[in-house]
Amino acid sequence: MQERVIQVRNNAGIHCRPSGVILTTIKNEFPDHRIQLLTADGAVTEVDSILALISLALTKGTCATLQIEGIDEERAIKKIGDLFEFEFDFPPRD
Repeated sequence: MQERVIQVRNNAGIHCRPSGVILTTIKNEFPDHRIQLLTADGAVTEVDSILALISLALTKGTCATLQIEGIDEERAIKKIGDLFEFEFDFPPRD
């Protein structure tokens, strides 16, 4: 198991659109991995759905521990951790 402390840097936090990017990456690149987030309040959440991720209310500055188990843990922890820490700049919708 690999662990990494992440800090959310996106100004709007991890809302629907960043969650979608994160979960699409997990589904496409790491489908056989177990991915969890441990938050400061002690909650442990499987990162397996948009609802699960959004319900954590990860706002800018929030820290959490990302845990990943699977055959390609090192690449997964780097890629997924970087997505949680990425400052998304989605264009405004009309």
